[in-house]
Amino acid sequence: MTNEQFAEALAAKGIVLTERQMTQFDQFFHLLVEWNEKMNLTGITEEGQVYNKHFYDSITPAFYFPFDKAVTVVDIGGGAGFPSIPLKICFPHLKMTIIDSLNKRMNFLQHVASELGLENVNPVHGRAEERGQEPAHREKYDLVVARAVARMNLLSEFCLPFAKVGGHFVALKGAEMTLELNEAKKAIKTLGGKTRKVETFQLMEEAGERNIVVVEKVEATPKSYPRKAGIPAKKPIV
Repeated sequence: MTNEQFAEALAAKGIVLTERQMTQFDQFFHLLVEWNEKMNLTGITEEGQVYNKHFYDSITPAFYFPFDKAVTVVDIGGGAGFPSIPLKICFPHLKMTIIDSLNKRMNFLQHVASELGLENVNPVHGRAEERGQEPAHREKYDLVVARAVARMNLLSEFCLPFAKVGGHFVALKGAEMTLELNEAKKAIKTLGGKTRKVETFQLMEEAGERNIVVVEKVEATPKSYPRKAGIPAKKPIV
């Protein structure tokens, strides 16, 4: 996928990029490749693949959810800036917090935000299980996003505590979601969520099936969740 094909594909979905936004994507690509030589950010470094499998893929939730209506957004496990940075470039009004357990990735994202001139980008070092219990983050966000971090029952415990009641959690997932969603039904309900829709589509250039899961936060998350680091993975809600 060339830069032009990327812009055309987004325009076909109603997201028209300015010249400045195209420049920001180009800068982000070069910074990703440059820093990837010093730390493990991604296994994908060929430009066309980055534009398709990272940039375009990160923006696909906006085809199914109105990002123009959200203001405060948190990306859980957003390591190399996916989906947070492509979404922030496309929707500059977003106040974007990015939480990840690896501090050096947060340094990278701070540098990216500075170089690209992105305001209101707040990389936060920490585990979701700990940050999700803190008053500064708990039930403070209009929207929580996460991309392929864990299975849906586990991911819901990491993410739903951050969403305001009336807010949403949008998960970017790979193929074959039916079993995973059935497995996650109890977790989503327990944590105050209700699945509103699942959108299945093929990524361009035969890069595989993707699913966007939209969960509304309909009730407050019980205070006992998220549980302490390590416990959700060992004892997922089932």
